[in-house]
Amino acid sequence: MSDQGPEGIRLQKVLAKAGIASRRVAEELIDLGRVQVDGEVVREQGRRIDPDKAVVHVDGVRVVLKDDVVTLVLNKPRGVLSTMHDETHRPCVGDYLANRKERLFHVGRLDADTEGLLLLTNDGDLAHRLMHPSYGVSKTYLAEVPGPVAKDVGKRLRAGIELEDGPVTVDSFKLISSAPGRALVQVVIHEGRKHIVRRLLEAVGHPVEHLVRTAVGEVQLGNQRPGSMRVLNRQEVGSLYKAVGM
Repeated sequence: MSDQGPEGIRLQKVLAKAGIASRRVAEELIDLGRVQVDGEVVREQGRRIDPDKAVVHVDGVRVVLKDDVVTLVLNKPRGVLSTMHDETHRPCVGDYLANRKERLFHVGRLDADTEGLLLLTNDGDLAHRLMHPSYGVSKTYLAEVPGPVAKDVGKRLRAGIELEDGPVTVDSFKLISSAPGRALVQVVIHEGRKHIVRRLLEAVGHPVEHLVRTAVGEVQLGNQRPGSMRVLNRQEVGSLYKAVGM
């Protein structure tokens, strides 16, 4: 019997093609009730779906079904613009994508002086939700600032700081290390306003000297080299989908 039919493709074949498991293991996952299609648990082996329309989860993690959808992490170096092209030929994100066949775009921006994690994708719906303030996806930064850092700085930031374009609160603030005259702090925030971390830290008397974004949601930069890119794994993509309710 063919896997391809007028009503779609067999679910176990779709899961195997998506790299979840072999067809035999995919059938076991279906038997165990670990697969959902459009929000409903599927236990029937003959179920056919349209991969272009169906939303499939395995163990609560959404599965990317389309072959041409890709999401990457770029460790953006300092001095690189968050744009695909610069008319004055300054270094930009587009320079790193010249040899890729997909038409990718960056999810939000990092200013030229900020390094770190920048998501690149051709999944328009995911990108839109990640950038929309209503979903409040957290972003984690490491900032080098003048020290010492007073004990009440974290409390002030969590309580809220009034900036020229409105109040801002951080999700968390942590002193990572300190040395004479300088300190390394971690800021977790879900705001996306321009230069928001720099403006916040300056407002509490600690202007940023060096800033790196280390995470977006559960996706971590880790020890990825500056200027390098990597493809997100299934769990990482699934965590982004979950964070924005997809």
